[in-house]
Amino acid sequence: MSIRHRRLIPRTVFATAVLAAAALAACGGDDDDPSPFEQTPRTLTLEKIGGFDGGVLGAAEITAYDAASKRLFVVNGANGTVDVLDLADPAAPRKVGSIVVAAFGAGVNSVAVHDGLVALAIEAAVKTDPGVVAFYNAADLRLLNSVTVGALPDMVVFTPDGSKLLVANEGEPNSYGAPDSVDPEGSVSIVTVNRGGTPTVATADFRGYNGLEAQLRSQGVRLYGPGANAARDIEPEYIALSADGATAWVTLQENNAVAVVDVATARVTAIKPLGTKDHSLPGMGLDASDEDGGTNTNSGTPVLKIANYPVKGLFLPDAIARYTVGGQNYLITANEGDARADWPGFNEETRVRAHCSAGLDPAVFADAANLILDSNLGRLRITSTPNGGSAGKNAAGQCNELFSFGARSFTIWTTDLARVYDSGDELERRTSTLPNVNFNASHDNNTLDGRSASKGPEPEGVTVARFGDKHYAFIGLERVGGVMVYDVTVPTAPSYVTYLNTRDGATGDRGPEGLTFIPAAQSPNGKPLLVVGHEVSGTTTVLQVNLSY
Repeated sequence: MSIRHRRLIPRTVFATAVLAAAALAACGGDDDDPSPFEQTPRTLTLEKIGGFDGGVLGAAEITAYDAASKRLFVVNGANGTVDVLDLADPAAPRKVGSIVVAAFGAGVNSVAVHDGLVALAIEAAVKTDPGVVAFYNAADLRLLNSVTVGALPDMVVFTPDGSKLLVANEGEPNSYGAPDSVDPEGSVSIVTVNRGGTPTVATADFRGYNGLEAQLRSQGVRLYGPGANAARDIEPEYIALSADGATAWVTLQENNAVAVVDVATARVTAIKPLGTKDHSLPGMGLDASDEDGGTNTNSGTPVLKIANYPVKGLFLPDAIARYTVGGQNYLITANEGDARADWPGFNEETRVRAHCSAGLDPAVFADAANLILDSNLGRLRITSTPNGGSAGKNAAGQCNELFSFGARSFTIWTTDLARVYDSGDELERRTSTLPNVNFNASHDNNTLDGRSASKGPEPEGVTVARFGDKHYAFIGLERVGGVMVYDVTVPTAPSYVTYLNTRDGATGDRGPEGLTFIPAAQSPNGKPLLVVGHEVSGTTTVLQVNLSY
């Protein structure tokens, strides 16, 4: 994530079993059956038809839409509030109100809407304290109720029927090793909404895994925060739900894993490690350096160079979406990558040449002496702590494993988290041809190769929508910007459809965070829309999904 504690998690709203149903729940990127009368498109394109400029960094992050009031709710991280936009004319959104939450805490991290009910995830004034979820009426912004949840509530999502709200409580520490260090437990709150009455809260925690840290590490779950047990080290990030709302899949980003939660019993039933991506395989390459315009040197220049390297990519996903094909559920993750590097006492992020000061193990790495140079792998940001204190080094102190952050891709998994597809290096290759921004530029500059040594385009958000018999995934690229679209109808063989990037060098729409899909039946103009909140530019854009038959 680019700004901590606003965690900038994309929100999504998807087609329900009957498109004429009332408001959609923000269901973690889940799509369900369309109307039986809906045609199957041949393809689609994206077109920007409108937008709203918040005018400052952080003014547009997570978004959610209420169909009845035609209102868009936009988390304004700059003010710690929620901006309310009238979307009746999607070509010209206008601000009609604001929700201020100063009485509850430091600010809003996430928003979800279901059938006129708005839920806000509010971070406590002291982020390690329990947070709050507050409920408001979409039409008049009246406060209806509030409940206490876990520390640093970071994402909220309604079950499809709206009866429950799930909250990912990230539970980040304030520091490690200091006298005042606090590392709260991560958890998932399950709020029974009880419209018209008092909401109740149950908590799915990870205390049952305390004492099992060694077992989890051996399976590939990253537990490595200094002094932390499993419950404190696990940090829930984003939630996807089954169509019946009975099962939740929760990304544990820093832990490189996904938790499975039984919603009815508020119990974590499994933690599934995601493994690593082999960047040495064909089609799985990356641009690993911002100084690769030279041969075996520490003083190269930026250049586009996507190649295969003996590096293991930690998926570390942010957003997760669920969709169903042939009666089987699949999960899609946006593999952003995230390092623990934002508070005192511990920083796992380093570079290959700095971390591997004794060199690379020649028994593992061919041409080790040259590979470590900056024009090759020397500049690549990696973790110094792959898992539980291991540094990935041999007895002589030479690096024998290199683990980079994120996989620069999106991945499709079964619900048992068996990998069925990864987009490989295609996101980097497709963004390399953009005419309006330099390759691997970040969201706050237009520097060629600026993010190559880090996480490349940094896919962060994903939503899925179904049109007829086809499923489409929309992937937001946090750094270089824009939304890439894939036909994921065949989970093992997705196909690229289109890509729209509406930035202009160092200006325009930058830092896409929240993605909200609005189906045609609920859209104010009768066309399917994709709303994108851009954190860095502070702009909210309205993209029309144009279907071709």
